[in-house]
Amino acid sequence: MGERTHVRLTRFEHAGRTSLGLVRNDEVVDLTDAGDVPRDMAGLLTAGPNGLEAVARAATAAPRVALGDVRLLAPVPVPGKFLAIGLNYADHVRETGSEAPEFPVFFNKQRTCVTGPFDPIHVPRASNLVDYEGELGVVIGRRCRHVPADRAFDVIAGYLVVNDVSVRDWQVRAPTMTLGKSFDTHGPTGPWLTTADEIAAPEALRIRTWLNGELRQDGNTSDMIVGIARQVEVLSTVFTLEPGDIISTGTPAGVGFTASPAVFLAPGDVVRIEVEGLGAIENPVIEEPPETVTIG
Repeated sequence: MGERTHVRLTRFEHAGRTSLGLVRNDEVVDLTDAGDVPRDMAGLLTAGPNGLEAVARAATAAPRVALGDVRLLAPVPVPGKFLAIGLNYADHVRETGSEAPEFPVFFNKQRTCVTGPFDPIHVPRASNLVDYEGELGVVIGRRCRHVPADRAFDVIAGYLVVNDVSVRDWQVRAPTMTLGKSFDTHGPTGPWLTTADEIAAPEALRIRTWLNGELRQDGNTSDMIVGIARQVEVLSTVFTLEPGDIISTGTPAGVGFTASPAVFLAPGDVVRIEVEGLGAIENPVIEEPPETVTIG
């Protein structure tokens, strides 16, 4: 795609408008009014290779903005499905005192939890047992069903960093875990979507999480119990996967609730998660603002 570095697709806010962009070094190529490029990430993912070809053509002449002058947004703001897997790293299984599941344990994060790579995480009124989970996120690029494991990487558009923020007491109140995983702002993603062709070995990436500058998680996607291909195979056996669906692939050891004493997120904290080759997200923690009370 022209200036060959990582292909990093982003959504960003600048000068009062939200735009689709391509991150190049310390700049963002503004693709909003660029030729035949789809106008949003959902359209771009649905367009597949044709969409990326349009991006390549447009990027040579499209205007650029300094990366430091924009606000990066969640790359996929409204995924059709936001799926995740539990207990998928052996060291995390051990630290929880559990046993590895005989079959993958998937759950939903409601898509309204999605927030940007540098936006605040809320400590909700309902609980202060808020925890971090640094994870690799997979973004589906093709509508598909019954995908065999050996074809799974053909349907992946790219990868991003996910914080599977968890409210631990709500998580255990229902076997599905969905309630404790779906509070608003509890799905930070980003900082951009790195296309799949740029990541040669997605199952050999270092994942690290820092809390207030202290390293808390240091794992590698090579340690996943259920690999990416098997996850896609299992999920697509049950339902159709669509462009923009996110699969969060599990977290390594070092989460807060297993520490002694337990560590939970509190206002004033900062959580930083980095996945090798994909960049980092960094989210401040604040109390849930009063204006989030809405009816209507």
